[in-house]
Amino acid sequence: MTTDWQFDVPIAGSKHLPPDARYMEALSSQGYGFDVAIADLVDNSIDAGAKDVVIHFLRDGDQLVSLLVVDDGKGMSEEDLDIAMTVGGRRDYSDGALGMFGTGLKSASLSHASAVTLISTTKRTRAAGRRWLMERAVSGFQCDIVAPQYAQNLIDRYADRPIMWQGTVVRWDGVKDFPKHGGGGQTDRYLQRTINKLGLHLGLYLHRFLAKDDFNITIAVEDVSTGTVYLDFGVEPLDPFAYPVSGNPEYPRLFTAAVPHVGDVILDAHIWTPKSNVDEYKAVGSVIDRQGFYFYRNDRLVQAGGWNNFRQPEQHLSLARVAVNLPQRFGDIFRLTVKKSGVETSPEFTTALEKAADTHGNTFLQYLNDADTAYRDSRKRSSTARKAVAPPGKGIAPTVRETLIEELPTIPHMDPISIRWQKLDNELFFQIDREDSTIVLNQHYRTAILGGRRGGLNDAPLLKSLMYILLHQVFEKEYSGSREKDNLQLWQAILVSAARAEMNGVVDGD
Repeated sequence: MTTDWQFDVPIAGSKHLPPDARYMEALSSQGYGFDVAIADLVDNSIDAGAKDVVIHFLRDGDQLVSLLVVDDGKGMSEEDLDIAMTVGGRRDYSDGALGMFGTGLKSASLSHASAVTLISTTKRTRAAGRRWLMERAVSGFQCDIVAPQYAQNLIDRYADRPIMWQGTVVRWDGVKDFPKHGGGGQTDRYLQRTINKLGLHLGLYLHRFLAKDDFNITIAVEDVSTGTVYLDFGVEPLDPFAYPVSGNPEYPRLFTAAVPHVGDVILDAHIWTPKSNVDEYKAVGSVIDRQGFYFYRNDRLVQAGGWNNFRQPEQHLSLARVAVNLPQRFGDIFRLTVKKSGVETSPEFTTALEKAADTHGNTFLQYLNDADTAYRDSRKRSSTARKAVAPPGKGIAPTVRETLIEELPTIPHMDPISIRWQKLDNELFFQIDREDSTIVLNQHYRTAILGGRRGGLNDAPLLKSLMYILLHQVFEKEYSGSREKDNLQLWQAILVSAARAEMNGVVDGD
């Protein structure tokens, strides 16, 4: 084994190796969530100076057919369209731009649709368009030129709402998330669930823009055959720091972290109101997810919670949130993901946090202690009369689990109580499995309980929450006495009767 080490790799020339067309498949497999992908398109609208953005779901009866994002921004010429539809297309991003890599439109769109069409018009150019069809893109980077008359017709369709003299339309077809068969209310349920989640995501990550008087995002649903508008509402800002009163009157405070090669990074540290039920607190994520750093780049939230290897998240820090505006030039200290849904930080940032302080000498580490104390004090005031219980486990919706843990102290080191569906005798509604610490529900009654909705691990949250409240004490004792056994038989009889009534209601069409 030689000890000679060459610090630079010697080369003997170079060779041009263009990407294979299958690179488009890799581009469309970056794990873009639906909400994240739509937010990426809205970022482009903001960069184009848009004041109004419309996210339009189009349906034909029960079938969802297309999704469009329409804005009144400055629009694009044909040359600009070619650059926008080129993977990694070169363009100059201003310091205040939300775009960075030149891949967002393509990767976000083709992650969720088999075809993406981009149509635009400016004050000086006619409407024009380009289309990536996935099956043609992977065979040779063949991008379609949209017929000029159709491009103009689509622009005209959105005249005055929101397009005035200029604007852009992004159209998705063959959307993978759309229900394949929309009958039986599937499409309505999908839209209700998806639009609510999308509105919360956009409201959170773009809340600083939505708080301005001159910027709006609208989500609408229209039937293309009848022209019926089923839904049309504006997205509201969801400010993760809009608490009614601080959890500690000494906060918020500004701490300064001196980060090498970047300079001073300001940490705007907040302590939330304990036990808050407002969307600005609850809708961000679980107790673990919503604590920590909220990184902003050019007023756009790019990470909502997380400690970035500075420390482990824990329940006692659930009130701690820190706003950080990323500097314009952050080098290798902060690395933004392509999807703009997270920030990777270097060890230099972590080291700087340990030394961060405010102008009075109070340290950032003391802030964490204060947030911990605020949480513990609130628990002392609110739960002194509540007995510790077995923790909730799998099968109970995460948001419900979180509320149960916040409201009830749990028995340390005890196995969580899970809830699952399984085949049982039809005379039983539930069964207790002490060995596996599980409440088993009778699969026979599941369809009636769900009322036609699709089942899943965390389905029927109301029923499962009530079953947990009703039965958790059974697992906390080594055996059941005669009174408890009688109660179990009573509950069994009542619940079987109620479940059968539910089934009869489904048959009768009630």
